[in-house]
Amino acid sequence: MMWYCRFRYQPGVRAEDVRHRVLEQHDKGLTHPEKIRGWYNLAGGGAGFMLLETENPQELTEMLEPYMDVVNWDVHAVYELPYEQMIDHFRRQR
Repeated sequence: MMWYCRFRYQPGVRAEDVRHRVLEQHDKGLTHPEKIRGWYNLAGGGAGFMLLETENPQELTEMLEPYMDVVNWDVHAVYELPYEQMIDHFRRQR
């Protein structure tokens, strides 16, 4: 399953706090970089989103929980729409 995981720093949290947590989890081998399909920050800082791929929602929760005191998560299941295939599909629907 693919997940759109929007994040925003919790009130009072500094970028340094988030960087420290990410490194801490990485050094413990808990970040699962093979499951990260994209990681984006919004201009201005303090927010962004990740695209994560997991087998199930429980696995996703295990990945996000260690960050809940430094970032607020807004999570949605997503799926890809290959553009050319969708155009063909739409043409057949007319």
